[in-house]
Formats: sequence, structure tokens, C-alpha cells
Amino acid sequence: MPRESSSPAPGGEPSRPIRSWVRSSPGTHVWLAVIAVTSLSIALSPDDLDRYLLHRNSSNLHELSRNPVQALLGSAFWIENPASLLLYAVLFEVFHAPVERWLGTAKWLVVVATAHIAATLISQKVVLEAIQHHDVPRSMAHVVDIGVSYGLAASVGILTYRLPRPWRWFYLAGAVAFFAVPLVSNHTYTDLGHAISLLIGLAFWPLTWHTPGAADAAHLARPG
Repeated sequence: MPRESSSPAPGGEPSRPIRSWVRSSPGTHVWLAVIAVTSLSIALSPDDLDRYLLHRNSSNLHELSRNPVQALLGSAFWIENPASLLLYAVLFEVFHAPVERWLGTAKWLVVVATAHIAATLISQKVVLEAIQHHDVPRSMAHVVDIGVSYGLAASVGILTYRLPRPWRWFYLAGAVAFFAVPLVSNHTYTDLGHAISLLIGLAFWPLTWHTPGAADAAHLARPG
């Protein structure tokens, strides 16, 4: 009886690494898929409708005062410019997917959700105080405040501990410069949120303990 061939069907092999990558970071790719759907809805909507959708799903002061849970959750699944979808897809694959594969979906979700919520609330608190002190117009309470960049900044931060020394320190210096320079030069609440998110990602270092590639210093300190 002839042996059954173990070779893959034509065209089957190239798709396996992609399938494996997606399955190893499901949260990242589900999130990205939802953003793709919302971006498509914005791109196909009339101007009045897309403005309504963006404002309705913003985590600005107005929406946070009306429905804080919906504002915080909804703002994580929209981007203001659908043309930026490809850029976000690349950033998700470079930062979110490796962190999720490394830490696991649950820990990764804790990091990005904490950063998204904390950075949003703190930055909007700064906006509120600025309005109360008449430093910015009251219209700032209604600006569009959506996007996934706070979660990305947190993944950038915690990914520091995945890299071996000495590359870890070059990566960290670059990340700090990338988020600190706009904060110092522009002083926007969004830049503040990015800096806070990066610090939150770095602060989750204990979450990386007992994870491969995280505690190389402790390993090297042991005899032998």
C-alpha cells in the first residue's frame, strides 16, 4: 500500500506561519479587525455621519460625563483618519503582537487597558483644570479624542524588558525621546497621555517576572 504523502498541499505552506502568528496573538488581531471595520464605516459615511460617530465615540470631557464606560471602551476602537489604518496595522504587528505572545493575552490586555483608561482620565483631568482656569476654551470639552495610541505606547514601554542588554537601553532611550520631545515642545494633552502610557508600560515590569527573556539579569547573577 503506497504511503500517504506528508508534503503540504500546493499553496498551503505559506499560509501556516501567518495563521500561527495570528493565533498566537488573538487579542491584537481581533482589536485590529474591529478598527478596520470602524475605519471602513468612517470612510464610507457622509461627512455629517462620520463626525457624529467620531464625537459619539470620543473619550472627551463631554462624553465621559455622560457615559464614562462607553466613552472609554468605544474610543479604543476608532481612529480619526481611516488612511492611517495601514500604519496602525504595522504598529500593532511590531509592538502589540510580540507583547501578547510573550506575556499572554490576559497580561497584555491588563497593560494596554490600564494605560488607555489611566492616560485618558489623567489627560482629560488636565483639560478640565485648564478650562476651569480659562487657559483653554470650553470647546475643548467636545474635541474628538479617540484612538489606540495610548495602548500602543504602553506596549512600547513593557516591550523594553523583552530585549537583551545592551540593546534594551538603546531601545528605551529612543522610546523616551520619541514621547518626551513632543510633550516638551507641544504641551498637548495627547502628548501627556502618551508619556503616561509609556510610564505605565514600564511600571508593569513585575508582570514580566518568570517570563522567558525578562529576568536575564537575575539569571546571570546566579553562580554558573
